[in-house]
Order: sequence, then C-alpha cells, then structure tokens
Amino acid sequence: MTETAELLDKPTILVVDDTPDNLTVMSGLLKDLYKVKVANSGERALKIAASAAPPDLVLLDIMMPGMDGYEVLRQLRTDTQTRDIPVIFLTAKSEVEDERRGLELGAVDYITKPISPPIVMARVKNHLDLKLMRDFLKSQNEFLEQEVARRTQEVKAIQDVTILAMASLAETRDNDTGAHIRRTQLYVRALARNLQRHPRFAWFLTDANIELLYKSAPLHDIGKVGIPDNVLLKPGRLTDEEREVMNSHTTLGYKSIEQAEARLGTKVGFLTMAKEIALSHQEKWDGSGYPQGLSGDNIAISARLMALADVYDALISKRVYKPPFTHEQARDILVKDRGTHFDPDIVDSFLAVEGEFRAIATEHADGD
Repeated sequence: MTETAELLDKPTILVVDDTPDNLTVMSGLLKDLYKVKVANSGERALKIAASAAPPDLVLLDIMMPGMDGYEVLRQLRTDTQTRDIPVIFLTAKSEVEDERRGLELGAVDYITKPISPPIVMARVKNHLDLKLMRDFLKSQNEFLEQEVARRTQEVKAIQDVTILAMASLAETRDNDTGAHIRRTQLYVRALARNLQRHPRFAWFLTDANIELLYKSAPLHDIGKVGIPDNVLLKPGRLTDEEREVMNSHTTLGYKSIEQAEARLGTKVGFLTMAKEIALSHQEKWDGSGYPQGLSGDNIAISARLMALADVYDALISKRVYKPPFTHEQARDILVKDRGTHFDPDIVDSFLAVEGEFRAIATEHADGD
C-alpha cells in the first residue's frame, strides 16, 4: 500500500485547542495511527467539521477565547451534517460539574489534563471503533428501510395488477359498460374524500382505506364473468327469470374472490373491501335491495359508496334499453331516492361534489 493510500485509509482526528504547544503535543501523539487536523479556535473547528471531508472524531478543549468548547459542541450537535461526529473533551477543567455539563451536551468522553498518552490513545481507539459500528448499523438500517420500501412497492404493484386483471376480465364480458369501471372508481374516490371528516365516516375513511377503496372499486361487477352470455349480452330488457340470474352476479363476485383466497390458504387483507363491494353494492338503504336485504348501517360503507356511483353512471350511460340521462336528470333521481335507495349523507356528499362527477363523466365518456 502506498503512503498516500495508507493516509486515506486512516481515520481522521480533529484536535481543537487555542494553545499551539497542546496542538503540537497531540499531533505528535496521534500522527502515526491517524490523519490529524488541527484548529486553534472554535470557529475554525466548525468549518473543518462541516467540510466535504469531516473528521471521524474530535478532541476538543473547553477553555478557548471567543467560542468555548461547550458552544462548539452545542453547534456540532444541532447541525445534521456534524451531529454524529463523536467528541471527546480534552481539558484542564476537572470539576465534576464541568464533566457533567460536557456529557449532557453530547460528548462521548471527558479526559482531563495533564493527559496520560496511553489512556488518550485507548479512548480514541474505543470511540472510533464504536463509531465504525454505529456507521455500519446505520448503513444496514438504511439498506433495510430501502429494501422494505422496495418490497412494499412490489406488493402494492402486485395488488394493483391483480385487481386490474380481474376487473378487465369482467369488463371484456360486458361490452355496453365501456369506461364504466374507470368512472365508478373515480366517483367513489371523490365521495370518500368529501366524507373523510364526516363524523359518521371519518373512522373508516382514512387515507389508506380511501386508496384501498379506489383500488377495489373496479371489482364491483367481477361476478358478471359467471353470468351466461344469453343473459349478460341480451340486447333488450331482461325477463324476471333472467333478471334473477343477472342479480346473482353479486354473490358470484363475492364467492370468486373468496375462492381465490381459499386457494392461497389465507385471507388476503387488501381483498376484504373488494368482497364487500362485490357482494353488497346492490343493497338499498331501506332494505329492499339484494342479495341479503341489508339496510342502513348494516351495509358496508364501501358498498354504500359504490351503490351511488354505480347507479349514477348507469343513469348517464347509454344502454340498449334506454338513452343516456343528463346529469341533471340523474341528480334528481338520486335526490329522490335519498333515504330509500341511498344513505342520505352519501347523497348529500354527491351534491357537494357533483361538479367533479360531471367532469369525470366528460373526461372518461364512452366511445361511439
């Protein structure tokens, strides 16, 4: 190893003292094992510590003119760039109160003058070893945090792909819906954000749950993959028997997600809301919906939000059995069904964000 490489390999010690003789003595003691930098004032010490090549350890005198050692340490500890550099006080102040103050300010050690060279060298070595270990652990922790963040992002991506793949499968079975899945997803998020501070909903509509609700909404009609083509794609109104078959898409959707979980052998948390939506988005506030005839707060919040979003979009969309309604016509129907079909507070939320609904419908309108 060359002399330059060996010097770069050595830890750097910054010695801070206003007395030239003391700087000379400490430099001579340390220079064989360490790279030594010196500063004859607190101001100079702070500049060196905050430089592009900071020291690995500081030996700091307390009694200096201008800025004393205590103030130097205080400033080192308040600067994020220098707060982790270990500082050992090297001072003639030998009172217990002086040592207590120094340690409370954040010094890692306190050595009184006149010094014992072997003791100084041993303590310097010990604290450099400790710093090396702390730096290693910090580096490992940062790596682990980055790895956890990366894997969490991967899991979220897998969840998104899973939901979108399942939703796309449902959409391919029902050509009339067009961008229905995308629109209802955005409607639900608009309602949820508006209700986030509502006393009835705040406990549930956390940021995390709103994100999960947004992701889960496209699965509300996943059960349509199990509806026969002669019913699902019938170009006209359904008979009572066919309507009964069509209505089974709620339970079919719920069961398909449950069966996917069963194959995995465990419950999948991010699909819980998807199951609620698939099963209960056709329930009505007054209990006249299906498949379970639930009413009021017995209907999952996620399903209540989807119920309004789904009906609104069906009303403004063209179907083989009807022309599209205007936004105003759809709004009047939702208001009329406030407290019967829909949770009253969710209808009020719709009225608060109806401009956003209109914008979503326009931006994601069906093609010809």
